[in-house]
Amino acid sequence: MRLSRLIVPVLALAISGCTSSAGPGAASSPGSATAPAATQSPPSPGAWDWPSYHRDPAHTGFAGAPPPAGPLSIAWTRRLDGAVYGQPLAVGGLVIAATEGDSIYGLDRATGRVRWRAHVGTPVPLASLPCGNIDPLGITGTPVYDPATRLVYAVAETAGYHHVLVGVSVASGRVTVRRDIPTPDGQPRFDQQRAALTLAGGRVYVAFGGLLGDCGPYRGSVVGVPATGRGPLVSYVVPTAREAGIWGAGGLPVGRGGTLYAGVGNGAATGGAYDGSDSVTALSPGLHRAGIFAPAVWAADNASDLDLGSLSPVLLPSGLVLSVGKRGTGYLLDGARLGGVGGQLAQAPVCPAFGGAAVRGTVAYVPCASGGLAAVDTAGRRIRVLWRGPAAAAGSPVIGGGALWVTDVDAGDLYQLDPATGHVRQRIALGSPLPHFASPSLSGPFALIGTMSGVTAVAGA
Repeated sequence: MRLSRLIVPVLALAISGCTSSAGPGAASSPGSATAPAATQSPPSPGAWDWPSYHRDPAHTGFAGAPPPAGPLSIAWTRRLDGAVYGQPLAVGGLVIAATEGDSIYGLDRATGRVRWRAHVGTPVPLASLPCGNIDPLGITGTPVYDPATRLVYAVAETAGYHHVLVGVSVASGRVTVRRDIPTPDGQPRFDQQRAALTLAGGRVYVAFGGLLGDCGPYRGSVVGVPATGRGPLVSYVVPTAREAGIWGAGGLPVGRGGTLYAGVGNGAATGGAYDGSDSVTALSPGLHRAGIFAPAVWAADNASDLDLGSLSPVLLPSGLVLSVGKRGTGYLLDGARLGGVGGQLAQAPVCPAFGGAAVRGTVAYVPCASGGLAAVDTAGRRIRVLWRGPAAAAGSPVIGGGALWVTDVDAGDLYQLDPATGHVRQRIALGSPLPHFASPSLSGPFALIGTMSGVTAVAGA
């Protein structure tokens, strides 16, 4: 019943201007868009919308009002002009997907048909990069939607090693904001924009790390750009000699008072004075450092590439922060006073973790590199692993409809799990390989997953 009520109005908007279901749609020149199927303004974000990475500013991955989870089936698959590494967004009747082909698409949520496409630049081929593993390198970080401007923002890497912030109208697909962002460390050739974008206080925050292989003299950094595209930038650079990338796919969640929390990777220092790397760093809206936590073993972490940058900081409703990195140790922190070096409230073994966690109450569902998800309870300011598994499901999870949703990136499958036990309720093959750290979005009756060839919608979410 929910699906039938959704399809009628959406199809009415999608009858004209759609491309064939067999292809990605006609290309358009940078800064322009194909003619849209619908020109009226979309509704403000609602219960079925997914406007940012893991849906809300805290990046909890919790969908507030989806239908109860049901039997799974492939609703539609849309092939686009490149891989979709970021989470698809859902706004009104649209699914927004950004590709490594430097295109942003507006797809009909009910059918997957292309309603508009904005092609914003020429991506950089891997052969032109000093190192890396994405070919070509275009838009990698998850975009973000601003209901105030009704624009979706994405950062495209373009020929000449430019990082370009674009704001695209979700009503028309027209590019209305376009701004070249100088990377704060001054090393654009070696900087990669992989972290999800964050919207807060009228700014879009963009984090940078390095390419796979950590080549070149890059340093982790964040830049804040006015959502209008005009006005001064604010920025932060990790005060280290080299590396310390802010690259985790989950980006920078927003906590109390507009504080942003960054998971920072390993730096070059392995002794001497602490240098801001291997940390959870709290940043003010103006990107001044407001607090920091680093493990007492930060120097050993740096020497062995076992840092905290692989999993974005996990914000809990209590104001606590859970951090788990490549070493596999979980650290529980006071979000208001991160504690400096060795200042955790509690620590315990969890798992080597990558991507973005999901949160419900005191429990964080942490994506692990092996052994499957870890359900981590933080009640009583302790860290307790409730369950693990299934072993192959290593993607970044989300919660909705009474179920936990997680991908098996290697097999290209989507799992539906019982949040209380981790037991598998259902599993479905998606028919396409998935990018690293792939995470579904939930919108009404659909789970939406970016793949190496486009987007797949699974009915029954």
